[in-house]
Amino acid sequence: MAWIQRKTTRMKPYRGRVAPTPTGLLHLGHAQTFRIAHQRARQAGGKLVYRTEDLDPQRCKTEFADAALEDLKWLGIDWDEGPDCGGEYAPYIQSQRIERYRELLETLKTLGLVYPCRCSRKDVIEAVTAPHETGEEPLYPGTCRPALGQAATFEADTAARVNWRFRVPSAEPVVFEDGRLGQQSFTAGRDFGDFVFWRHDDVPSYQLAVVADDHDMGITEVVRGEDLLKCTARQLLIYRALGWEAPAFHHCPLVTDEDGERLAKRHDSLSLKAMREAGLTPEMIRAKFIE
Repeated sequence: MAWIQRKTTRMKPYRGRVAPTPTGLLHLGHAQTFRIAHQRARQAGGKLVYRTEDLDPQRCKTEFADAALEDLKWLGIDWDEGPDCGGEYAPYIQSQRIERYRELLETLKTLGLVYPCRCSRKDVIEAVTAPHETGEEPLYPGTCRPALGQAATFEADTAARVNWRFRVPSAEPVVFEDGRLGQQSFTAGRDFGDFVFWRHDDVPSYQLAVVADDHDMGITEVVRGEDLLKCTARQLLIYRALGWEAPAFHHCPLVTDEDGERLAKRHDSLSLKAMREAGLTPEMIRAKFIE
């Protein structure tokens, strides 16, 4: 049976969000997405939340978090709640919300919707029977997946350094309406497999954290890049598992470099900081690259 996201009939005040990850300097792709998120929130007469998504302890740096705040303010983007100004749903920094994510992990353990997995990424890639998701991680072949209703065949504890994977419903279509791209459909078990929900180094996954935060912070529309469309399908399954209403989604076009490659944080010459230091103004950047 297909799982289809239904539009809510209840009118809620608009709440959007910008959520940079401080693993490098923000570039034009971030500027475009966050500018669209800002515009949609203001046009709706709603509120915009700033959230720092700093769950990767090895790559996230304080200087990048500070730079993101500075760059977006310089670009003319403002927000109503965030780590610099507080708000009703603080903290707005993911590394300060770990216990909330752990609580949800335990909930899904109880429901039997996550299971421990000893497989490393290398193990999955080398699995002969594992097909690969296009351009992403390999499709998990189910090596450690217990039968529904059965416990794992090994003891899962901290010492075992296991990942916890979310059990996706096999061959079930996940359908949602995107605000820009229209109806989107992915099939669980074919387009994506059982995904990591909690990492072996005791860090929650992106999928878990953003669902928890967007729900807890009352976000009504998620604006982000179209490279995350498949993540939306995964996250809708988490919303369903927790019995939560999902927000609306609007996926923005990606900004590419002169070779047609999607911008990444390694493109330092296209970072907002580099452009500012080169003498460009916010108006010039918006006119030439964004608007």
